[in-house]
Amino acid sequence: MTESYDDVSKIHKRYSLTLLTPSSKYHSLIFSVIISVINAYFILDAYLHRQDELVFRIPLMIGVLLVTQKIDAGLIRNKEYSKALHMSLFGNMSWLAISLMGIAANVVLAKPELSFMYVTEGMIIFTSFRLGLLTTTLGLSMRKAWAICFIQPMAMFLVLVPQDQWLQSLTEPVLLALAATFLGISSIWSYLTDRAGRPGIKSTHQLIQAYLASRGKDNYEEVESIIEARSHSSNVLTSQIRFQSNNNDFRMVLPEVHPGPYHPIGGSNITYRLYKTLNSSAMIMHSVSDHALNLPSQTAVNDYLGTFSTNIVLKKGTMCTEPVVVTINKARVTGMLFDKTAVLFLSLSPHGMEDVPSYIKNEIEQLANNRHFERILVIDCHNAMGLEIGQEDSSDMIKAAKATLESLVTKESHTLEFGYANSNNLNLSSLDLGPGGLGMLCLKINEKKFFFGWSDSNNMENGAREHVVDYFAKKELTLVELCTSDTHFSSTVVRTRTGYYPLGKIATPQSVAEWYHSIALDAEKKLEPTSFEILEHKANVKVMGTAILEDFSKALDRSLFLTKIFAIGSFLIFIGSLFL
Repeated sequence: MTESYDDVSKIHKRYSLTLLTPSSKYHSLIFSVIISVINAYFILDAYLHRQDELVFRIPLMIGVLLVTQKIDAGLIRNKEYSKALHMSLFGNMSWLAISLMGIAANVVLAKPELSFMYVTEGMIIFTSFRLGLLTTTLGLSMRKAWAICFIQPMAMFLVLVPQDQWLQSLTEPVLLALAATFLGISSIWSYLTDRAGRPGIKSTHQLIQAYLASRGKDNYEEVESIIEARSHSSNVLTSQIRFQSNNNDFRMVLPEVHPGPYHPIGGSNITYRLYKTLNSSAMIMHSVSDHALNLPSQTAVNDYLGTFSTNIVLKKGTMCTEPVVVTINKARVTGMLFDKTAVLFLSLSPHGMEDVPSYIKNEIEQLANNRHFERILVIDCHNAMGLEIGQEDSSDMIKAAKATLESLVTKESHTLEFGYANSNNLNLSSLDLGPGGLGMLCLKINEKKFFFGWSDSNNMENGAREHVVDYFAKKELTLVELCTSDTHFSSTVVRTRTGYYPLGKIATPQSVAEWYHSIALDAEKKLEPTSFEILEHKANVKVMGTAILEDFSKALDRSLFLTKIFAIGSFLIFIGSLFL
């Protein structure tokens, strides 16, 4: 396992934590009201025995809740009402849980009467919970958070509890000790987690806040400034195969830069930007690269695109071989030879895998060098979902690549025709498809037609490729391979564990097959004799590198470890208070 992949994998696992909040602010608003009403009922009925006051105290409490939610929104970072509502929801959930656990403890421990201390303790834990959120995710200083954290819980408490019980409820020595303990724990936890990423990450809280701002408000400047400050300049290579005929000009592009890190940050939409730069007549393939080669900012993306026209023509020709496909167990390698430039497509579909690791590419390049190929372009098809490739599958893939190269050496070359079409005229709209849509390349070699499909998407649903290939076979067409760009563009915040929808997840595989077939027929109509050029271009741009990924991963791991320790400690203190 490569270190950068391991770090990215750990960071990505933490993405699921952002799915804990409701998908809509209206959900938080409604549920916070419902939960607070339930809590108010138990407080007034079970703890205070004032059922006759339910009629006026609960509406009054709802009014206080709604007003304090608005007050919170005006005081927190970026004045986001939705985040104020989420905080209110989870805080009221904690208060309700304490109230119910107090009732349960009274029954289990057979106490003579239900202690009102549990209600007040719940309010204090609600306050402590707010203190932690205000300093970590909502961007307030510790001093300001202390001033604000009491507003909603205390206001709701004072509305629910009769005035003659305020002083006694809030000044009990045991309660004051618990309040000091829980608020102290929250403050210390906040202080330590903010420094958990040092020395690499100065403020973990600032990083989290910038991330949340970028996801909720498309405010990418903060995250990009953090990432770019830690990025370094590097020479990145972009290879192309350019096909030209009388009426068409098309490029198959293999950039070393990796899409990401996530929408809308850095090069997340680099595949579409390249596609448009090349007049929507291109397939932007996924190279064997990882997130260390992410462009950290829009500035870096523009710098990269600004140099894109400075290409060196390495080779020209008109002849190529028919495609060779070698399958060993799960591994499938498809190869073609353009003069002495080999192009290999690597896939484990339908079993799937994460990005092809660099050591496989290095092995394949060495094999090609030993067999005197002038150059080799290795494409990660990225067309099925899966985990990091295992040792057995990687060995099979290298063996399949070796067999493919050996077969290409013996293959006869033929003149070439090509046709290309995209889905622009179909006006496709699906959440699992990026703005570049679909593309289809048709190559006519030795009087046989071969189709290569492409999608501007982040991976494909397992089995979708096979469905499309079978659909083409029934139409007596040879679909050699389908590839995705691994775009990290998303038109909406996707609430799945992966953070995106692979192609075939929203659109049905049958619909995808029909779309591809439609543009394949269009590409076939455009077949013309062609020549090709092997192009290469180098650019010095800023990339993220591995150090920043490692630091981000460590900061999150340490913060979560501290959170677990403090959460367990707080829970044990609360359990102990039930026996008081």
